[in-house]
Amino acid sequence: MLELAIKGSKKYYGWMAFLSAIVVLGFFYYLKQLDFGLGITGLSRDTSWGFYIANFTFLVGVAAGGVMVVLPYYLHDYKAYGKVTILGEFLAIASVLMCVTFILVDLGQPTRVLNVFLYPSPNSVLFWDTIVLNGYLFLNIVIGWNVLEAERNGIHYQKWLKPLIYISIPWAVSIHTVTAYLYCGLPGRGFWMTAILAPRFLSSAFAAGPALLILLCLIIRRVTDFDPGREQIQALAKTVAYAICINVFFFLCEVFVAFYSNIPEHMDHIKYLFVGLHGHGAYVPWMWASFSLMIAGIVLTVNPYTRKNEGVLAVACVLIFAGTWIDKGLGMIAGGFTPSPLHEINEYIPSIPEILIALGVWALGFLVLTALYKIAVGVKEEVHG
Repeated sequence: MLELAIKGSKKYYGWMAFLSAIVVLGFFYYLKQLDFGLGITGLSRDTSWGFYIANFTFLVGVAAGGVMVVLPYYLHDYKAYGKVTILGEFLAIASVLMCVTFILVDLGQPTRVLNVFLYPSPNSVLFWDTIVLNGYLFLNIVIGWNVLEAERNGIHYQKWLKPLIYISIPWAVSIHTVTAYLYCGLPGRGFWMTAILAPRFLSSAFAAGPALLILLCLIIRRVTDFDPGREQIQALAKTVAYAICINVFFFLCEVFVAFYSNIPEHMDHIKYLFVGLHGHGAYVPWMWASFSLMIAGIVLTVNPYTRKNEGVLAVACVLIFAGTWIDKGLGMIAGGFTPSPLHEINEYIPSIPEILIALGVWALGFLVLTALYKIAVGVKEEVHG
């Protein structure tokens, strides 16, 4: 099936060339970072995680969001999702690849990642995060590829895949739960040390992942002869609507607990993000924009009239995707590190090289995703043709 990825129109090759150019640009700045060190980023002694880890955290959620089509199709026999399940699995593959790449570029010496495997530490949450991410990547590659190949040959997928499919469902939940534990297991960071952080991560994942999948389905319908289906898109839209409502509710619960308990350590992080603290407020407009986008997305997806209009739905998905990226990416990192445990404020602002390297990683992910979708759509067109 790999031959399907190298056959395409001029627009397809142009898109792949454009993404490749961004990858090369990002790699150029990464080589500068590798030579000079993380000093070219906005990181500091007070902020040891930044833009790279923010994108990593968000993309783990996008990867986990794929389970929202896998679970109904394989576990509840919702046959309508048969058209889009492979798209969700391939989106998970590309997302996990980006996650792993963001971890590598975040390391001053990327070879140090080998220490996780050479000297395993089961008492380390980072060790388990490595296990669940690579395991989820393996599961989606094996399941997605074999199911697609079986569909192309007009046969049922092999029986030995069934246990892997069942394992992949709780595994999808585990990748974002373990990622949340990386944060909430740090007692010195009041903003992160909350039992509801994992549910917050999962609710945003089940909103952002399906929202992106809806946008990709709409694009596929426009540029190919394969139609993912209106019923499938509307079912995904309902998932997005419920998940984003729960995500906002969970955050409001955090706000109530922080301010009703009147504990300064917990209140100050939220104050810094939404109103500023001691004259510092670089993220205030970003956070208000994030919640405005999510609220607008809720209005457009909960209302059946606007949700059923696919043009409006596309706008709503963009709003929700952007809003959750700001909230769980920039807001989660900046809010956790500012103020510091010593109550000092050292604002973190991503540098230009840092942003370009991150864009290179995103372009790499979409390069892989485009190739995978080209294969999947090619098979679908063959079968239905």
